[in-house]
Amino acid sequence: MSTAYAHELLSAAREGDRAAMDALLEANSGLIWSVARRYFGRGVEAEDLYQLGCLGFLKAVRSFDEGYGTRFSTYAVPKISGEIRRFLRDDGPVKVSRTLKERGLLIRSARERLLQALGREPHLSELSAETGLREEEIAEAESAVGDVASLQEQWGADGLSLEDVLTDPEEENRRVEAVALRQALASLPERERAVIALRYGRGLTQTAAAKILSVSQVQVSRLERRALDRLRSSLA
Repeated sequence: MSTAYAHELLSAAREGDRAAMDALLEANSGLIWSVARRYFGRGVEAEDLYQLGCLGFLKAVRSFDEGYGTRFSTYAVPKISGEIRRFLRDDGPVKVSRTLKERGLLIRSARERLLQALGREPHLSELSAETGLREEEIAEAESAVGDVASLQEQWGADGLSLEDVLTDPEEENRRVEAVALRQALASLPERERAVIALRYGRGLTQTAAAKILSVSQVQVSRLERRALDRLRSSLA
């Protein structure tokens, strides 16, 4: 592939041209496999490692800037490797079923494709159409494979964390066990679980979450309040 043609594909892919993205993935398949092979033998299927690598590659396409003064392939390698390492790192103390992990990977890949094509965060209904999963299955998978270790991390414009809203401010040293929290999240009704995943797992504002769920901001506020009440009750 000539340098000029590669630049054309990169430019088109960044603008949401799926055919250009597919061509880039095909042209760089060998590169992605070469990175994925470094992680063979760590309990993850080779094809899954490759798909993770493709996800990292998609992120590299979206964020690459020729002003960086480096070749795209040089820029892409750490992105590919980072996505695989992140998955291996997060696949740690709290075990998640293989089915949920596979769904999580499918959703992450679909979200990257839709972000590329739409230029915005995809709605839950659009993710459902893209993956063939029901909306409640998407919410369940995202809640299960999300990073529970980030209870104290602040998200979004509100600067909120789950620990802030689930615990008394005078007791900030008290930590909620990750397993207990995950079980409590899994017990929430699907819409409430989706709101929590979007607000505290993805760091979105209520307005942004409302657009994805195709409901009003007021409805998101109510769902969030009910979900937090249920979580407080479960973790009390």
